[in-house]
Amino acid sequence: MRSILEVLAAYQHPVTITTKSALVARDIDVLAPMAAKGLASVMISVTTLDRDLARRLEPRAAVPSQRLAAIAALSAAGIPTAVNVAPVIPALTDHEMETILAEAAQRGATSAGWILVRLPYEVKDLFDDWLAQHAPGRRDHVLSLLRQSRRGRLNDPSFGGRFRGEGPYAELLAQRFQLATRRLGLDRSARPTLRSDLFTRPPRPGDQMKLF
Repeated sequence: MRSILEVLAAYQHPVTITTKSALVARDIDVLAPMAAKGLASVMISVTTLDRDLARRLEPRAAVPSQRLAAIAALSAAGIPTAVNVAPVIPALTDHEMETILAEAAQRGATSAGWILVRLPYEVKDLFDDWLAQHAPGRRDHVLSLLRQSRRGRLNDPSFGGRFRGEGPYAELLAQRFQLATRRLGLDRSARPTLRSDLFTRPPRPGDQMKLF
């Protein structure tokens, strides 16, 4: 990843990073100068602030405190940083939306997004198995709310609806998100439009070197 960023920086190519890993903070020395030129922004996904639940949901990902620390470090370095409340899982993590947004805003996040959990293809079966093992008492409720938000299905592949869903439950999530981001100031600063006019084309084999 770092070597890719170094190439992008060398030729002033804009980059937006969306990640659930806190390791992005290791590349602040590359990203900060790019951000100063309007060439870089970062979005960090936070699913839950419950460390035990996070360990069971995403055992190989950074724990919540590390993700929040990364938001703080990136923001302090002048890198436009957003928080993505994702994936929102009905009846399991949805109640944390406002708290996640508030914690991220406190650490310098300037914008936010959210995504309703998506269950394409075999993922839906894996998720069902996970619920049966880790949250059996909530399994039916979780799946019912997802089906209510996706026309009776667990997943909607259509581009316009797959990230948010539709119906009363999805609309309630959207309203909560809108109210919280407005209150926290996360709606005032949309994700920056990165510059593309600074891009310099890499030299091709055989090209002459520039005199100046």
